[in-house]
Amino acid sequence: MSLQTPPPQIVVIFGASGDLTRRKILPALYNLAREGLLPERYSIVGYARSGWDAEGFRARARAAVEEFSRTPVDEEIWEPFAGSLSYLAGPFDDPSCFEPLRRHLARVDAEAGTEGGRLYYLATPPSGFPVVIRRLGEVGAGKGARVVIEKPFGRDLPSSRELNEVVHEVFDEQRVFRIDHYLGKETVQNLLVLRFANSLFERVWNRDAVDHVQITVAESVGLEGRAAYFEEAGALRDIIQNHVLQVLTFLTMEPPRSLEPEAIRDEKVKLLRAVRPFGPDEVVRGQYARSMRDGTPVPGYLEEPGVAPHSQVETFAALRAWIDNWRW
Repeated sequence: MSLQTPPPQIVVIFGASGDLTRRKILPALYNLAREGLLPERYSIVGYARSGWDAEGFRARARAAVEEFSRTPVDEEIWEPFAGSLSYLAGPFDDPSCFEPLRRHLARVDAEAGTEGGRLYYLATPPSGFPVVIRRLGEVGAGKGARVVIEKPFGRDLPSSRELNEVVHEVFDEQRVFRIDHYLGKETVQNLLVLRFANSLFERVWNRDAVDHVQITVAESVGLEGRAAYFEEAGALRDIIQNHVLQVLTFLTMEPPRSLEPEAIRDEKVKLLRAVRPFGPDEVVRGQYARSMRDGTPVPGYLEEPGVAPHSQVETFAALRAWIDNWRW
């Protein structure tokens, strides 16, 4: 089956100077270009507070792809990809601050033939999501556009609902994509194949044969400049309520009626409704202290730049989940 070529598009990355853009988004876009999966006419626009210019953004994009891409840099691919990159420095919180961005995108449309196609990727700290969306609405930039919103989507249920209301003031629901980038990892995607394409496993994938399941997400990196984000989120919101719960659903949900996104989502929701609410006696929280990593001293969390001196934000969390359904 051949894949349909996407329509002309400008991808705007808000938070283009951040760690998520460097580690995930730019390498992913480069690999899409390498595989011929980007539109024939496209442009990638970075927007952040950092006072870079287009050349500075391209240099940092090259370094990001060299360090984090799953494939090496191919100069024949890189040159046109780098030519598609541009950058605009500006604030997020001033009324009409996106007016220069709107004008820049209009120029890109004229030069690159992107025909008004817009995909906005919100890679800012979570507190920036409603701000960016309101600014886009003020300049009329949400009409006909799509938006990708990174996790965590709200701090709790009320703030999640409030963020939904803000989003729907500017974007139609069908054009909103709430993203958990762990779901793009082959190891996670292969869980569905492992379970549902192997009847041998599926027959014993239940409490009769499985005593318990342990899910471990271990990282060797520290904050690396992410204090502004991590002080808002912590490990519970950054990892567990998103990545770990997504992996949990893939491991324990019932077979979906099809592989359509809505069918998989429905089964995941059913599973999450069967998870007991977590109580304090089921959770352990902690912070990493000063230590050694690969023979190099590393600071403790409270010594990291940008971290409040008495911060109670957890960098380690472990919890026990109980699933009350027929399978588990």
